[in-house]
Amino acid sequence: MTALGVVFRPQLPPERLRAVARLADSTGLEELWLWEDCFLEGGISTAAAALAWTERVRVGIGLLPVPLRNVAVTAMEAAALHRMFPGRATVVVGHGVQDWMGQVGARAASPLTLLREHLLALRALLRGERLTTEGRYVKLDDVALDWPPQEAVEVLAGATGPRTLRLAGEAADGTLLTAATAPDGVRAARQLIEEGRKRAGRDDSHKVVVYLLAATGDDAAARLGAELAAEGLDGVPDLGVAGDARAVAEAVRRIADAGADTVVLQPTADEPDPEGFVRFVAEEVRPLVP
Repeated sequence: MTALGVVFRPQLPPERLRAVARLADSTGLEELWLWEDCFLEGGISTAAAALAWTERVRVGIGLLPVPLRNVAVTAMEAAALHRMFPGRATVVVGHGVQDWMGQVGARAASPLTLLREHLLALRALLRGERLTTEGRYVKLDDVALDWPPQEAVEVLAGATGPRTLRLAGEAADGTLLTAATAPDGVRAARQLIEEGRKRAGRDDSHKVVVYLLAATGDDAAARLGAELAAEGLDGVPDLGVAGDARAVAEAVRRIADAGADTVVLQPTADEPDPEGFVRFVAEEVRPLVP
């Protein structure tokens, strides 16, 4: 079965999260995803709050920019979430937006090298290993978590370009694709991920999560079109969906058929009713998605 989720966009003030998270939980939605966009809301703090306010919904952080974070801190925070809320947290790491990284003096000369080193060290620490490494960016001396997760956990990588997609297959447990990824893009990404997996000799499972920009209601098409235009994506075919539950469910199925294990519906930044959007996805779209 295709897992279904919704994004709580950080354009909403943090105090709105509680109502949205509790609604996602009570309506049976499988996943709620949060962003750590500069300079809006922190990923770990909002995830911890959402998990504490709910009982069953899984909470994803998509994504934590690795230039902002020492890998030991990422591991400590991720391990704490997994121990307090077993099986309910998904952590994704990635390059971050390079302009934002430059604004805070954290732009890496080689983002790919940094992400590879961060992924390898983070996964090792979360496995409970004691690690000493002297990389270009990640430097650890006899570091181990005192409170590692009590069960195996997945670390996903956010990826867009071919080299990062191959790296995700090589060094991550799954991949997060942005809402700029149409079904054909999901298929191409799957192929690149598999190239990386083969290069690393991996035969374990690899989860692919895809954001899908969606809008419903009387002005849905106009809001979707405006957001795609603002992102320079209005010329990309088969990107995003506007319409009723059947139209949205069909778009979800196209993404799933292309290779997504989880589809996360991303409302437009100007969604007038975030709680209503969660209810729409959980109560109207979910029953139509196999």
